Amino acid sequence: MTPWELLGKAVVPGQAGELRLYRRGADFSIRADGQELMNSRMHGSEDALAELACGRLSGRPLPRVLIGGLGMGFTLATALRVLHKSARVDVVELVPAVVAWNKGPLGELAGRPLEDARVVLHDGDVIRLLRTEKEAFDAVLLDVDNGPEALTRKSNNWLYSPAGLRKIHEALKPRGVLAVWSAGPHPVFVQRLRHAGFGVEEVLVRARDGTRGGHHLIWLATRLA
Repeated sequence: MTPWELLGKAVVPGQAGELRLYRRGADFSIRADGQELMNSRMHGSEDALAELACGRLSGRPLPRVLIGGLGMGFTLATALRVLHKSARVDVVELVPAVVAWNKGPLGELAGRPLEDARVVLHDGDVIRLLRTEKEAFDAVLLDVDNGPEALTRKSNNWLYSPAGLRKIHEALKPRGVLAVWSAGPHPVFVQRLRHAGFGVEEVLVRARDGTRGGHHLIWLATRLA
C-alpha cells in the first residue's frame, strides 16, 4: 500500500499539539497528534451540516452565515451551493496553515470556495467574534474540534458550555439556526442547548456520501424567543 506523505505541519495556537497534513494518492488527511480529524474521502456529514442549516434560510433577505472551522472546505462549499447569491458567509479559522492548505494542495477538493465573492475570511478564534456580535447571523455552523468533547484545544469547550451557548443565542437573529457537528451523541449538551433557549433537533447522518460509512450527529438548534 502506498504510504502517506507528510505535506505540512502547523502549531495550534494556545495548544501544545500540532496539526499535520498528509496525502496518499488523491486522498488527504489532517491529523492531530496522530489522531485523524478529517479525511477527504469522508465529508458527507460536513456537507449535511451546511445543507441542513442553510436549507432553512430560504426566503430570508440577505442571509448571513457564520462557519466556525474551515477544515478542508467542504462545509463552506456546500453552504455556498445552497445559499442565494445575496448571502454573506463569514468563515473563521484559527490555524493560518489550514487556510494556506485550502488555498494550496486542498483547494481543488471542494472547488476553491474561498475564492467566492460571498466569503469573508477571518483569521483567529471564532469565540472572539461570537462574544461581540448581537443578532448578526441567520445561522451559525460549528465544525470545531470534535464536537462538544474538545480534542485539539481545550478552550474550545467554551463554545459548548452554557455561557458559550448563551452568547451564540445572542449572536443569532430571531429564529436563527445553530448547527453543530459531532462525532457522537452527547445528552448533556442537548440539555444545555434547551436551557440556553433553543429548540433542538438531532439528525443522524452518514460520514461519507450519504449512503456509506459510519454515522455522525448534527444538532439543529433554533433560537426561540
